Amino acid sequence: MARTVKRAFKYRFYPTPGQAAELARTFGCVRLVYNMALQARTEAWTLRRQRVSYNATSALLTGWKKTEELAFLNEVSSVPLQQALRHLQVAFTNFWAKRARYPSFKSRKRSRRSAEYTTSAFRFRDGELRLAKMSAPLDIVWSRPLPAGASLSTVTVSQDAAGRWFVSLLCDDVIEQVPTLGVVGIDAGLDSLLTLSTGEKIVNPRHERANRQRLAKAQRNLARKKKGSANRAKARLKVARVHARIGDRRRDHLHKLTTRLVRENQTLVIEDLTVRNMVKNRSLARAISDAGWRQFRTMLEYKADWHGRNLVVVDRWFPSSKLCSTCGALAERMPLNVRTWTCRCGTVHDRDVNAARNILAAGLAVTACGDGVRPQRESSRTGRSSAKQENPRATKGVPVL
Repeated sequence: MARTVKRAFKYRFYPTPGQAAELARTFGCVRLVYNMALQARTEAWTLRRQRVSYNATSALLTGWKKTEELAFLNEVSSVPLQQALRHLQVAFTNFWAKRARYPSFKSRKRSRRSAEYTTSAFRFRDGELRLAKMSAPLDIVWSRPLPAGASLSTVTVSQDAAGRWFVSLLCDDVIEQVPTLGVVGIDAGLDSLLTLSTGEKIVNPRHERANRQRLAKAQRNLARKKKGSANRAKARLKVARVHARIGDRRRDHLHKLTTRLVRENQTLVIEDLTVRNMVKNRSLARAISDAGWRQFRTMLEYKADWHGRNLVVVDRWFPSSKLCSTCGALAERMPLNVRTWTCRCGTVHDRDVNAARNILAAGLAVTACGDGVRPQRESSRTGRSSAKQENPRATKGVPVL
Protein backbone atom coordinates (compact mmCIF):
# COMPACT_ATOMS: atom_id res chain seq x y z
CA MET A 1 0.00 0.00 0.00
CA ALA A 2 1.39 3.40 -0.97
CA ARG A 3 0.34 7.03 -0.85
CA THR A 4 1.34 9.91 -3.10
CA VAL A 5 2.17 13.13 -1.26
CA LYS A 6 3.62 16.52 -2.08
CA ARG A 7 7.19 16.59 -0.78
CA ALA A 8 9.93 19.22 -0.93
CA PHE A 9 13.55 18.20 -1.50
CA LYS A 10 16.04 20.82 -0.35
CA TYR A 11 19.55 21.10 -1.80
CA ARG A 12 22.42 23.47 -1.45
CA PHE A 13 23.77 25.21 -4.55
CA TYR A 14 26.59 27.57 -5.42
CA PRO A 15 25.57 30.41 -7.77
CA THR A 16 27.91 32.28 -10.06
CA PRO A 17 28.44 35.99 -9.31
CA GLY A 18 25.93 36.85 -12.04
CA GLN A 19 23.33 34.42 -10.71
CA ALA A 20 23.83 35.69 -7.15
CA ALA A 21 23.30 39.28 -8.31
CA GLU A 22 20.16 38.30 -10.25
CA LEU A 23 18.72 36.42 -7.28
CA ALA A 24 19.54 39.29 -4.92
CA ARG A 25 17.63 41.67 -7.21
CA THR A 26 14.73 39.22 -7.30
CA PHE A 27 14.64 38.95 -3.50
CA GLY A 28 14.55 42.74 -3.22
CA CYS A 29 11.75 43.09 -5.77
CA VAL A 30 9.71 40.34 -4.09
CA ARG A 31 10.03 42.10 -0.75
CA LEU A 32 9.10 45.47 -2.26
CA VAL A 33 6.03 44.15 -4.08
CA TYR A 34 4.85 42.32 -0.96
CA ASN A 35 5.22 45.45 1.20
CA MET A 36 3.55 47.73 -1.32
CA ALA A 37 0.61 45.37 -1.74
CA LEU A 38 0.29 45.03 2.05
CA GLN A 39 0.29 48.81 2.41
CA ALA A 40 -2.37 49.18 -0.30
CA ARG A 41 -4.60 46.57 1.33
CA THR A 42 -4.11 48.09 4.77
CA GLU A 43 -5.00 51.58 3.58
CA ALA A 44 -8.06 50.27 1.74
CA TRP A 45 -9.36 48.61 4.89
CA THR A 46 -8.43 51.46 7.24
CA LEU A 47 -9.90 54.25 5.12
CA ARG A 48 -12.78 52.52 3.30
CA ARG A 49 -13.32 49.21 5.14
CA GLN A 50 -12.68 47.52 1.78
CA ARG A 51 -11.06 44.14 1.34
CA VAL A 52 -8.68 44.07 -1.63
CA SER A 53 -8.47 40.74 -3.47
CA TYR A 54 -5.48 39.10 -5.11
CA ASN A 55 -6.74 40.11 -8.57
CA ALA A 56 -6.81 43.76 -7.50
CA THR A 57 -3.22 43.63 -6.21
CA SER A 58 -2.15 41.89 -9.42
CA ALA A 59 -3.64 44.80 -11.39
CA LEU A 60 -1.78 47.21 -9.11
CA LEU A 61 1.47 45.38 -9.87
CA THR A 62 0.89 45.85 -13.60
CA GLY A 63 0.44 49.58 -13.04
CA TRP A 64 3.55 49.81 -10.84
CA LYS A 65 5.68 48.29 -13.58
CA LYS A 66 4.60 51.01 -16.00
CA THR A 67 5.79 53.83 -13.74
CA GLU A 68 9.24 55.32 -14.11
CA GLU A 69 10.13 54.83 -10.43
CA LEU A 70 9.33 51.12 -10.44
CA ALA A 71 10.35 50.22 -13.99
CA PHE A 72 13.15 48.06 -12.56
CA LEU A 73 10.51 45.46 -11.59
CA ASN A 74 10.50 44.42 -15.26
CA GLU A 75 14.15 43.35 -15.01
CA VAL A 76 13.37 40.28 -12.91
CA SER A 77 11.04 37.37 -13.56
CA SER A 78 7.39 38.27 -13.03
CA VAL A 79 6.51 34.87 -11.53
CA PRO A 80 8.15 35.40 -8.09
CA LEU A 81 6.39 38.78 -7.87
CA GLN A 82 3.00 37.19 -8.55
CA GLN A 83 3.79 34.45 -6.04
CA ALA A 84 4.51 37.12 -3.41
CA LEU A 85 0.99 38.48 -3.96
CA ARG A 86 -0.44 34.97 -3.59
CA HIS A 87 1.45 34.50 -0.32
CA LEU A 88 0.01 37.79 0.92
CA GLN A 89 -3.47 36.60 -0.01
CA VAL A 90 -2.93 33.42 2.02
CA ALA A 91 -1.72 35.50 4.96
CA PHE A 92 -4.89 37.63 4.85
CA THR A 93 -7.08 34.54 4.50
CA ASN A 94 -5.53 33.10 7.66
CA PHE A 95 -5.96 36.42 9.43
CA TRP A 96 -9.64 36.76 8.58
CA ALA A 97 -10.16 33.14 9.67
CA LYS A 98 -8.46 34.02 13.00
CA ARG A 99 -5.71 31.47 12.43
CA ALA A 100 -2.89 34.02 12.37
CA ARG A 101 -2.00 37.60 13.20
CA TYR A 102 -2.26 40.52 10.83
CA PRO A 103 0.42 40.28 8.10
CA SER A 104 3.58 42.28 8.81
CA PHE A 105 5.96 44.07 6.47
CA LYS A 106 9.08 42.27 5.29
CA SER A 107 12.38 43.64 6.58
CA ARG A 108 15.48 43.89 4.43
CA LYS A 109 17.67 42.68 7.29
CA ARG A 110 15.49 40.28 9.24
CA SER A 111 13.05 38.68 6.79
CA ARG A 112 13.76 35.47 4.93
CA ARG A 113 15.32 36.03 1.50
CA SER A 114 13.44 33.79 -0.90
CA ALA A 115 11.70 33.67 -4.26
CA GLU A 116 9.26 31.06 -5.56
CA TYR A 117 9.13 29.99 -9.21
CA THR A 118 6.30 28.02 -10.82
CA THR A 119 6.57 25.75 -13.86
CA SER A 120 6.47 28.63 -16.36
CA ALA A 121 9.59 30.22 -14.84
CA PHE A 122 12.04 27.30 -14.73
CA ARG A 123 13.18 24.35 -16.79
CA PHE A 124 14.35 21.07 -15.31
CA ARG A 125 15.90 18.63 -17.75
CA ASP A 126 18.58 15.94 -17.44
CA GLY A 127 19.37 16.94 -13.88
CA GLU A 128 19.89 20.62 -14.76
CA LEU A 129 17.74 23.41 -13.35
CA ARG A 130 17.51 26.72 -15.20
CA LEU A 131 15.56 29.66 -13.79
CA ALA A 132 13.97 32.49 -15.74
CA LYS A 133 16.33 35.33 -16.67
CA MET A 134 19.33 32.96 -16.31
CA SER A 135 21.21 31.33 -19.17
CA ALA A 136 23.26 28.84 -17.13
CA PRO A 137 21.89 26.10 -14.83
CA LEU A 138 22.32 26.24 -11.07
CA ASP A 139 25.29 24.37 -9.62
CA ILE A 140 23.29 22.12 -7.28
CA VAL A 141 24.85 19.60 -4.90
CA TRP A 142 22.59 16.57 -5.37
CA SER A 143 23.01 15.16 -1.86
CA ARG A 144 20.09 12.74 -2.39
CA PRO A 145 18.19 11.64 -5.49
CA LEU A 146 14.81 12.95 -6.49
CA PRO A 147 11.98 10.41 -6.92
CA ALA A 148 12.14 8.57 -10.21
CA GLY A 149 10.39 10.54 -12.95
CA ALA A 150 9.79 13.50 -10.63
CA SER A 151 7.82 16.40 -12.12
CA LEU A 152 8.55 19.63 -10.30
CA SER A 153 5.61 21.90 -9.49
CA THR A 154 7.45 24.77 -7.76
CA VAL A 155 11.05 25.77 -7.12
CA THR A 156 11.92 27.99 -4.16
CA VAL A 157 15.34 29.64 -4.00
CA SER A 158 16.48 31.05 -0.65
CA GLN A 159 19.54 32.40 1.14
CA ASP A 160 19.92 32.02 4.90
CA ALA A 161 21.54 34.42 7.37
CA ALA A 162 24.84 32.54 7.08
CA GLY A 163 25.01 33.34 3.35
CA ARG A 164 24.27 29.80 2.18
CA TRP A 165 22.10 29.28 -0.92
CA PHE A 166 19.39 26.62 -1.06
CA VAL A 167 16.89 25.44 -3.62
CA SER A 168 13.73 23.56 -2.60
CA LEU A 169 12.06 21.39 -5.24
CA LEU A 170 8.41 20.46 -4.69
CA CYS A 171 7.21 17.30 -6.41
CA ASP A 172 5.07 14.19 -5.92
CA ASP A 173 6.58 11.34 -3.94
CA VAL A 174 5.24 7.87 -3.24
CA ILE A 175 5.36 6.89 0.46
CA GLU A 176 5.12 3.17 1.21
CA GLN A 177 2.74 2.65 4.14
CA VAL A 178 3.94 -0.42 6.02
CA PRO A 179 1.42 -1.51 8.69
CA THR A 180 2.59 -1.97 12.27
CA LEU A 181 0.90 -2.68 15.60
CA GLY A 182 3.18 -0.54 17.77
CA VAL A 183 1.75 2.06 20.14
CA VAL A 184 3.78 4.57 22.13
CA GLY A 185 3.25 7.48 24.49
CA ILE A 186 5.82 10.28 24.30
CA ASP A 187 6.69 12.69 27.09
CA ALA A 188 8.93 15.63 26.13
CA GLY A 189 11.46 16.89 28.65
CA LEU A 190 14.77 18.63 29.20
CA ASP A 191 16.90 16.11 31.12
CA SER A 192 15.79 13.54 28.56
CA LEU A 193 14.61 14.95 25.26
CA LEU A 194 11.93 12.26 24.97
CA THR A 195 10.72 9.56 27.34
CA LEU A 196 8.72 6.73 25.80
CA SER A 197 6.04 4.67 27.50
CA THR A 198 8.25 1.63 26.92
CA GLY A 199 10.68 3.06 29.48
CA GLU A 200 13.24 4.19 26.91
CA LYS A 201 14.79 7.61 27.46
CA ILE A 202 16.31 9.54 24.56
CA VAL A 203 19.19 11.75 25.63
CA ASN A 204 18.89 15.48 25.06
CA PRO A 205 21.94 16.37 22.92
CA ARG A 206 21.77 20.07 23.94
CA HIS A 207 23.16 21.35 20.65
CA GLU A 208 23.20 24.99 21.73
CA ARG A 209 25.14 24.22 24.90
CA ALA A 210 27.79 22.33 22.90
CA ASN A 211 28.49 25.49 20.87
CA ARG A 212 27.79 28.04 23.61
CA GLN A 213 31.39 29.17 24.10
CA ARG A 214 31.98 29.50 20.38
CA LEU A 215 28.73 31.45 20.01
CA ALA A 216 29.54 33.74 22.94
CA LYS A 217 32.98 34.52 21.50
CA ALA A 218 31.48 35.38 18.10
CA GLN A 219 28.82 37.57 19.70
CA ARG A 220 31.39 39.47 21.79
CA ASN A 221 33.42 40.05 18.66
CA LEU A 222 30.30 41.36 16.90
CA ALA A 223 29.47 43.73 19.78
CA ARG A 224 32.86 45.44 19.46
CA LYS A 225 32.42 46.31 15.79
CA LYS A 226 31.14 49.66 14.63
CA LYS A 227 27.61 49.59 13.26
CA GLY A 228 27.46 49.83 9.50
CA SER A 229 31.10 48.83 8.99
CA ALA A 230 32.35 46.00 6.78
CA ASN A 231 33.99 44.34 9.78
CA ARG A 232 30.65 44.23 11.55
CA ALA A 233 29.10 42.51 8.53
CA LYS A 234 31.85 39.88 8.65
CA ALA A 235 31.38 39.39 12.39
CA ARG A 236 27.62 39.07 11.94
CA LEU A 237 28.21 36.37 9.35
CA LYS A 238 30.35 34.40 11.82
CA VAL A 239 27.58 34.54 14.42
CA ALA A 240 25.04 33.40 11.82
CA ARG A 241 27.24 30.45 10.86
CA VAL A 242 27.37 29.24 14.46
CA HIS A 243 23.60 29.50 14.73
CA ALA A 244 23.25 27.67 11.40
CA ARG A 245 25.44 24.82 12.64
CA ILE A 246 23.35 24.49 15.81
CA GLY A 247 20.10 24.54 13.84
CA ASP A 248 21.33 21.99 11.30
CA ARG A 249 22.37 19.52 14.00
CA ARG A 250 19.09 19.94 15.88
CA ARG A 251 17.03 19.49 12.73
CA ASP A 252 18.96 16.40 11.68
CA HIS A 253 18.52 14.80 15.11
CA LEU A 254 14.78 15.50 15.19
CA HIS A 255 14.32 14.14 11.68
CA LYS A 256 15.97 10.85 12.65
CA LEU A 257 13.89 10.57 15.84
CA THR A 258 10.53 11.31 14.22
CA THR A 259 11.21 9.00 11.26
CA ARG A 260 12.07 6.14 13.60
CA LEU A 261 9.00 6.69 15.81
CA VAL A 262 6.62 6.87 12.86
CA ARG A 263 8.03 3.75 11.20
CA GLU A 264 7.86 1.66 14.39
CA ASN A 265 4.41 2.69 15.69
CA GLN A 266 0.88 2.85 14.35
CA THR A 267 -0.41 5.09 17.15
CA LEU A 268 1.65 7.89 18.67
CA VAL A 269 0.41 9.94 21.61
CA ILE A 270 2.02 13.25 22.59
CA GLU A 271 1.22 16.10 24.95
CA ASP A 272 -0.13 19.45 23.80
CA LEU A 273 2.65 21.74 25.05
CA THR A 274 2.27 25.53 24.84
CA VAL A 275 5.89 26.28 24.01
CA ARG A 276 5.15 29.96 23.37
CA ASN A 277 4.08 30.39 26.98
CA MET A 278 6.69 28.08 28.45
CA VAL A 279 9.61 30.07 27.04
CA LYS A 280 8.46 33.05 29.11
CA ASN A 281 10.12 31.29 32.05
CA ARG A 282 13.55 32.96 32.02
CA SER A 283 15.16 30.08 33.87
CA LEU A 284 14.12 27.47 31.30
CA ALA A 285 13.63 29.49 28.09
CA ARG A 286 17.08 28.73 26.68
CA ALA A 287 16.84 24.99 27.34
CA ILE A 288 13.28 24.77 25.99
CA SER A 289 14.22 26.58 22.80
CA ASP A 290 17.24 24.32 22.35
CA ALA A 291 15.09 21.19 22.73
CA GLY A 292 12.95 22.11 19.70
CA TRP A 293 9.65 20.70 20.98
CA ARG A 294 7.55 22.67 18.47
CA GLN A 295 9.73 21.49 15.59
CA PHE A 296 9.48 17.90 16.83
CA ARG A 297 5.68 18.04 16.86
CA THR A 298 5.52 19.58 13.39
CA MET A 299 7.72 16.84 11.94
CA LEU A 300 5.75 14.14 13.73
CA GLU A 301 2.46 15.50 12.40
CA TYR A 302 3.29 15.52 8.72
CA LYS A 303 5.24 12.24 8.82
CA ALA A 304 2.37 10.50 10.63
CA ASP A 305 0.05 11.77 7.91
CA TRP A 306 2.39 10.52 5.18
CA HIS A 307 2.68 7.02 6.63
CA GLY A 308 -0.97 6.64 7.65
CA ARG A 309 -0.34 6.69 11.40
CA ASN A 310 -2.64 7.86 14.21
CA LEU A 311 -1.32 10.92 16.02
CA VAL A 312 -3.21 11.71 19.23
CA VAL A 313 -2.54 14.92 21.18
CA VAL A 314 -3.38 14.83 24.88
CA ASP A 315 -4.95 17.93 26.42
CA ARG A 316 -2.39 20.26 27.98
CA TRP A 317 -4.25 20.20 31.32
CA PHE A 318 -4.15 16.42 31.64
CA PRO A 319 -2.16 15.70 34.87
CA SER A 320 0.18 13.12 33.34
CA SER A 321 2.99 13.65 35.87
CA LYS A 322 0.82 13.63 39.02
CA LEU A 323 -1.34 10.64 38.07
CA CYS A 324 -0.28 7.16 39.17
CA SER A 325 -0.25 4.89 36.11
CA THR A 326 -0.85 1.84 38.33
CA CYS A 327 -3.79 2.74 40.59
CA GLY A 328 -4.96 6.05 39.12
CA ALA A 329 -4.42 8.08 42.28
CA LEU A 330 -3.69 11.77 41.81
CA ALA A 331 -0.87 13.41 43.77
CA GLU A 332 -1.56 16.86 45.18
CA ARG A 333 1.75 18.48 44.14
CA MET A 334 4.57 17.52 41.84
CA PRO A 335 7.36 20.16 41.67
CA LEU A 336 9.82 20.01 38.80
CA ASN A 337 12.68 18.97 41.08
CA VAL A 338 10.88 15.71 42.00
CA ARG A 339 12.11 13.11 39.52
CA THR A 340 10.96 9.96 41.36
CA TRP A 341 8.00 9.55 43.69
CA THR A 342 6.14 6.82 45.55
CA CYS A 343 2.38 6.46 45.26
CA ARG A 344 0.25 5.47 48.23
CA CYS A 345 -0.30 2.12 46.51
CA GLY A 346 3.41 1.44 47.00
CA THR A 347 4.53 1.87 43.37
CA VAL A 348 7.77 3.81 42.87
CA HIS A 349 7.53 5.95 39.74
CA ASP A 350 10.07 7.56 37.51
CA ARG A 351 8.39 10.90 36.82
CA ASP A 352 8.95 10.92 33.05
CA VAL A 353 8.20 7.23 32.42
CA ASN A 354 5.01 7.49 34.48
CA ALA A 355 3.94 10.57 32.51
CA ALA A 356 4.57 8.80 29.18
CA ARG A 357 2.47 5.82 30.26
CA ASN A 358 -0.38 8.08 31.35
CA ILE A 359 -0.20 9.96 28.06
CA LEU A 360 -0.44 6.66 26.18
CA ALA A 361 -3.43 5.52 28.24
CA ALA A 362 -5.26 8.80 27.63
CA GLY A 363 -4.54 8.63 23.91
CA LEU A 364 -5.78 5.04 23.61
CA ALA A 365 -8.96 6.07 25.44
CA VAL A 366 -9.55 8.61 22.69
CA THR A 367 -8.99 6.20 19.80
CA ALA A 368 -10.93 3.36 21.39
CA CYS A 369 -13.83 5.18 23.03
CA GLY A 370 -13.90 8.59 21.35
CA ASP A 371 -13.25 10.30 24.67
CA GLY A 372 -13.63 13.97 23.98
CA VAL A 373 -12.14 14.86 20.62
CA ARG A 374 -10.83 18.45 20.69
CA PRO A 375 -11.76 19.55 24.25
CA GLN A 376 -11.90 23.05 25.61
CA ARG A 377 -8.81 24.45 27.32
CA GLU A 378 -10.34 23.97 30.79
CA SER A 379 -11.56 20.46 30.00
CA SER A 380 -9.33 18.43 32.29
CA ARG A 381 -10.10 20.69 35.22
CA THR A 382 -13.81 20.17 34.80
CA GLY A 383 -13.53 16.48 33.91
CA ARG A 384 -15.25 16.73 30.51
CA SER A 385 -12.42 15.16 28.48
CA SER A 386 -8.83 13.97 28.60
CA ALA A 387 -7.43 14.39 25.10
CA LYS A 388 -7.95 15.52 21.56
CA GLN A 389 -7.14 13.66 18.37
CA GLU A 390 -5.52 14.99 15.23
CA ASN A 391 -5.44 13.30 11.83
CA PRO A 392 -8.14 10.72 12.77
CA ARG A 393 -7.68 7.41 10.96
CA ALA A 394 -8.74 3.79 11.28
CA THR A 395 -7.74 2.25 14.59
CA LYS A 396 -7.04 -1.25 13.35
CA GLY A 397 -4.57 -3.02 15.61
CA VAL A 398 -4.94 -0.56 18.49
CA PRO A 399 -5.57 -2.40 21.78
CA VAL A 400 -8.78 -1.45 23.56
CA LEU A 401 -8.52 -0.56 27.24
